[in-house]
Amino acid sequence: QADCTVLPELLAALPEKPGAVVADKAYDTNAVLAAVAGQHAQAVIPPKANRIDQRAYDENLYADRNKVERFFGRLKEARGFATRYEKTATCFLAGAHLLAALDWLR
Repeated sequence: QADCTVLPELLAALPEKPGAVVADKAYDTNAVLAAVAGQHAQAVIPPKANRIDQRAYDENLYADRNKVERFFGRLKEARGFATRYEKTATCFLAGAHLLAALDWLR
């Protein structure tokens, strides 16, 4: 199942409304855009090339998305984190904190 079909449910389950939803072109569907608009959030999703109405989006905010993806890529270099070796959520979160601190020290 595509991730974009689940995004409206995830947005509805958030405890607070987001200011912006940043996603890649795969999330450029009418249902996702309607769900983001229903949350009164800014959609920072570049339009697909085949979309007739090419809408504008904040390119600077979208560029920051790449920083987050690269950070998680660096975290996943640790085999135990990538494969979720830790069984409890507390231990997994502690490992994530440790890896984030080590990455920050690099």
